[in-house]
Amino acid sequence: MSGHSKWSTIKRKKAGIDAARGKKFTKLIREITVAAREGGGDPDANPRLSLAIENAKAENMPKDNIERAIKKGTGELDSGSSFEEVVYEGYGPGGIAYFIECTTDNLNRTVGDIRHILTKAGGNLGTSGSVSYLFEQKGTINLPADDIDEDEVMLTAIDAGAEDVNTEDDTIAVTTSREDLYNVRKELEQAGYKIKSAELQRIPMTYVKVDPDTALSNFKLMDKLEDNDDVSNVFNNMEMDEETVAVAENM
Repeated sequence: MSGHSKWSTIKRKKAGIDAARGKKFTKLIREITVAAREGGGDPDANPRLSLAIENAKAENMPKDNIERAIKKGTGELDSGSSFEEVVYEGYGPGGIAYFIECTTDNLNRTVGDIRHILTKAGGNLGTSGSVSYLFEQKGTINLPADDIDEDEVMLTAIDAGAEDVNTEDDTIAVTTSREDLYNVRKELEQAGYKIKSAELQRIPMTYVKVDPDTALSNFKLMDKLEDNDDVSNVFNNMEMDEETVAVAENM
């Protein structure tokens, strides 16, 4: 499982359910809105929108919220604001590289917030391209491992075009290319498997191991970034071995 996925799992275990769900709903609604604006409101003809809707359903988002977000994206409802996607790159404590995806209706506010959070943590905001070359974009599909035969999942996923399948803790993680994410997820669903999440992630091509104090500083930074409503995803290249995960779990 990628560092991003491990951190998300730790956050879910530690966070208050209602507070975490409220933050998640805000980010999911923005993703649905942008996906509908970019590719239209028909999920059958818009893979990105289809993924966003299924992820929202997995979080038990009410149907009315989903439909309203789609209509905002297609222009059927005037939301009074227009969201756009932007990426920020920079460094955290210990020289850890950060790739931060945002969806915002105010670029000045967002860049100011991101710069402030990074600087306060002892990092800095970089220029475009300063760290993006350290990451590659992959699709990640997570399934609950309970009562599932990993070999059968692997056969189904690989036949559908997946690149890799592995199990960690209570999750089976399927890795795909960017282009094959939608099709692999669809094939797994049609085969009867329950999908916990399916999303594009930035996977580090090399990882950096840090000492416990630096790991803790980075976990606090990740927490601050993800608490910002404009931030959609946070990726970094800190090595998430057992020792590092233990630091996060004891925060």
